Amino acid sequence: MSTTEQVTELIPDAVARRIVLPEGHRDNDELFEAYRWLRENNPLGRAVVEGYDPLWLVSKHDDIMEIERQPDIFTSAGGENKGSVNPILANQAGDEFTKSINNGSLRILETLTYLDPPEHTEIKDIAVDWFRPTNLAKWETTIRDLAKASVARLLETDGRIDFVKDFALYYPLHVIMSLFGVPEEDEPRMMALTQEFFGTADPDAIREDVEPLTPDAAAKQWVATIQDFYAYFERLLQDRRANPRDDLATIISLARDKNGDYYPNEVAYGWFIAIATAGHDTTSSTLAGGILELGRNPDQLAKVKADLSLAPHLVNESLRWASPVKHFMRQATQDYTLRGRDIKKGDRFMLLYQSGNRDAEVIPDPDRFDITRRPNKHIAFGYGPHMCIGQHLAKLELRIMFEELLPHIESLQLVDDTKMIQTNFVGGLKNMPVKIDFAE
Repeated sequence: MSTTEQVTELIPDAVARRIVLPEGHRDNDELFEAYRWLRENNPLGRAVVEGYDPLWLVSKHDDIMEIERQPDIFTSAGGENKGSVNPILANQAGDEFTKSINNGSLRILETLTYLDPPEHTEIKDIAVDWFRPTNLAKWETTIRDLAKASVARLLETDGRIDFVKDFALYYPLHVIMSLFGVPEEDEPRMMALTQEFFGTADPDAIREDVEPLTPDAAAKQWVATIQDFYAYFERLLQDRRANPRDDLATIISLARDKNGDYYPNEVAYGWFIAIATAGHDTTSSTLAGGILELGRNPDQLAKVKADLSLAPHLVNESLRWASPVKHFMRQATQDYTLRGRDIKKGDRFMLLYQSGNRDAEVIPDPDRFDITRRPNKHIAFGYGPHMCIGQHLAKLELRIMFEELLPHIESLQLVDDTKMIQTNFVGGLKNMPVKIDFAE
């Protein structure tokens, strides 16, 4: 590769730091401007940020899909060297800490994120049927009852609330825990652990047993939170094996491999943690993001209130807009050519789903929130084998909540600035102080 080609690959430091560093995600306007710069000037460029391995930033919708559909070439698990790569971006100090306590492996969880096919397919099949729309249909009445109860509590207020902390966080949590089989009295513990799990880089979510500001603090919090989850879920696992019920925890706990043996407990823990975290946090971020944009676009709010059959399209546009899963990492298992770049075996890629969902080549007028957008080719759930298994449940929860909530909202105004969770992985609005005027 020539010197000229190396220079044109390199992303300016300010843009790279804005996207790679968790603190760069505190300001959504500046973050999305950095994404826009990438798409227009260097859609597949190399980021070199101090403390991190060099990596490619993938900002275009089609490039993300090309990578996602080829897990044999772009591995999540490390290919032949399982556990040699981290599918979630961490700094070098964090990865070294993880390897130091995990026998040299970065595979800290036995969950789908850390697996490649065919192992990924086998573990996914444990619960894939439960997440199919045909099965979820039987839970719609239960979910609607939970939505109605949440809305009823909201209507008892004067409408001056923090929409995230006082409303959006709790409905998706209550839904997934009810279907999963976690007792309601344990939901606050699941919420606290989730915020620690996804908030490893957010000063407001640092655990007391982790020293803040150290290079490996995020990794230490990640590991400590996983261990707390393990301790809780060990009891749940043993209970369901002894006392099966009609819930998702039982399906996972009783799963057996091709030899008829229970899967290792860590496989169940991995499933449980994925459900107990991403199973609600991403949905609450999407709900808050969608409602905020309806407040900013009264014509859109009026349109969906007048025709609730638009609710599924509102769901899709809210998912595109919020894109709460910001990235996953992949690593090339062989040399490859992508967007004219010479990719080398071992190169790492940060897939920028938020940026892909604002790609004008695929999504016309992407910076406009439009609930009538059809088709809506968002990739908020990813693409290919790693496409989110819980997407149909998330869409069902959101559609039902919009159907139950929006008829009661006349208007919504922000009364103070919003704040974003400081994370480059999974997150959205941290605060959303609003005044809701309820419909008569």
